[in-house]
Amino acid sequence: MRRRSLMLLPLLAACAPMPPPEAVQLPATAAVEGAGDPTRGAILAASSAFASPASLAGDPAAVATALAQLEFLAVALDGGAWRDMDPLVVPMLRQGRAEARSAFGFRPDASAQAAVDALYGAAAAIRVRDSAAAAASLLPLAPDGAALSRLAALPILPQAIAGTTRARAALVRRDRGERHGRPIF
Repeated sequence: MRRRSLMLLPLLAACAPMPPPEAVQLPATAAVEGAGDPTRGAILAASSAFASPASLAGDPAAVATALAQLEFLAVALDGGAWRDMDPLVVPMLRQGRAEARSAFGFRPDASAQAAVDALYGAAAAIRVRDSAAAAASLLPLAPDGAALSRLAALPILPQAIAGTTRARAALVRRDRGERHGRPIF
């Protein structure tokens, strides 16, 4: 009897409720003009930014925006209206997010929403030349206070490039009515 009870424990543990999925939203100011859906805009803008990081040199607001878009996409594409995307996109974006957080000295345990809010807040402050507000916005991500200076350039981040490029390719296939390279209908 005791043996049977012990054998049932793993099955009962599997029935435990799953934690709710992480959720993330873009601020209203994050809309990419002409893209329609903000998620589509984030895919297009982030893939361009990470594919050519030299184009963002000297523009810390653009670097912060690209990083915020990566943070957003790593969570937003994991279900909902985007669940039919290439199944490798989300794991690749999450690897890219971890790579970017490491490169910029951001906390690895920060929630995606905290990162999105911090990075978009910093980008907005940088655009109005308020470096004190930009630095304060980044404190939840990088308590050492050095994050603002790190935003001066976007380094080459191979995992982020791969993830955002794959997301863009999946978006193009989706727009053509294909799933995993084959027509949906």
